[in-house]
Amino acid sequence: MSAPIRIGVIGCAEIALRRMLPAFEDCPDLEIAAVASRDRDKAEEAAKRFGCEPVHGYAELLALDGVDAVYVPLPAALHAEWVDAALDAGKHVLAEKPLSTDRERTERLLAKAGNLGLALMENVMFVHHTRHEAVRRLVADGAIGELRSFHGVFAIPAPPDGDIRYSAELGGGALADIGVYPLRGALHFLGPELDVVGAQLSTGPGREVETAGAVLLRTPAGATAQLTFGMDHAYRSAYELWGSRGRITVDRAFTPPADQVPVIGLYRGLDSEEIRLEPCDQVAATVEAFVAAVRAGSAPAGDTLRQAELLDEVRRSSTEHAVPPRGPGSGR
Repeated sequence: MSAPIRIGVIGCAEIALRRMLPAFEDCPDLEIAAVASRDRDKAEEAAKRFGCEPVHGYAELLALDGVDAVYVPLPAALHAEWVDAALDAGKHVLAEKPLSTDRERTERLLAKAGNLGLALMENVMFVHHTRHEAVRRLVADGAIGELRSFHGVFAIPAPPDGDIRYSAELGGGALADIGVYPLRGALHFLGPELDVVGAQLSTGPGREVETAGAVLLRTPAGATAQLTFGMDHAYRSAYELWGSRGRITVDRAFTPPADQVPVIGLYRGLDSEEIRLEPCDQVAATVEAFVAAVRAGSAPAGDTLRQAELLDEVRRSSTEHAVPPRGPGSGR
């Protein structure tokens, strides 16, 4: 039996403390070696909770010999810098999405990891949930005929003022934080040949980043993807696949609770069916996928690079068709 992989965490972000560190703790193939923060008290508090070494400073954690891999849950604008530094230090990396803020940096990081024989994985968790593979099988088996379109939506209520997602300097904005989910879903089902037809990003009153958006994409064969996302909405997380003979619906699609019974809606003509699956903990499944990548010395790039390209294309398209920001009481 292989020794556990010793993992360090660079930063005490909420997602690290609430979701990832508990999942690391529960994984028999991982051992939490250290938690780093630029705030010494935060590092010590997190380390005490998870029984590991507190480290004051990110570079100091990377210098530890007893760390095999690192998890990077920092703000998006800091991902590339610290992923790059971790690879230089010989560490495997699990990084929060997006891997970087542009395609060129993402491509360089993926190439560097490959050249060094290190696993570099972007933490897009929903793709590891068993429900989406079941949906893929239904589509492949012709359950809804030829696939014509994907409709994906993910939106959350407005975060509190001061949230890093409102900071342009830290790489915030609804597109990279929220829109990446339905975008990745479109790639998952329609493939990498998607191109952006048009996009609209809108900025809420008093904000310096986009808080909502909509995107239209298409494949060379004419299948389309329509995406809607935002962070000033009532919560919704869903997608629909529409084919020539039926459609498939999935609710709570991107962030389902681990104990939720996954349901797939299948509609053909006047007939409807609810397909119920066993619960799946997508956080644990993601951690297992990362462990497998570390053991193999590489992580499948999957849709990471194409996703980065499409995020850039969405930004360009939205700039070309920009509209004025919404104003207070505009009703828009």
